[in-house]
Amino acid sequence: MVLRYYPALIVQDEGDGPDAGYGVVFPDLPGCTSSGDTVQEAATNAAEALAGHVDVTLDAGEDIPPPSSPDAPLPDWLRAVPGKTAAHVLVPVEMPGRSVRTNITLDEGLLARLDAAATAEGMSRSGFIAQAVRDRLRVPAA
Repeated sequence: MVLRYYPALIVQDEGDGPDAGYGVVFPDLPGCTSSGDTVQEAATNAAEALAGHVDVTLDAGEDIPPPSSPDAPLPDWLRAVPGKTAAHVLVPVEMPGRSVRTNITLDEGLLARLDAAATAEGMSRSGFIAQAVRDRLRVPAA
């Protein structure tokens, strides 16, 4: 997997009340947003939002634009975002690599249980195995 870093702005919400927090926007990915009660929480949530955005976009068969330079000018749509910029951060995300065909040997009964479990989850055999390996190795989903 390839690691990419996307620039993000953490913007303090307007207002001073107890509900004021921080929003996150990605200049390269207009539909990808997140938030948090603190700058740190917003940055942490931004990583989860970015990973989810990449998954959904790729599942839809769409391309993910490459990250822009952190010092690139802001796009016009972002200049209209209300609030005060609290931080500029680079948010990492693992981009999936190309799939490679492999051949494995499994016990016949185990394979039947694998296929039943994958079907119950609405997944392919390969997808189920890949998720099981990610879970075992504690690798975040791509």
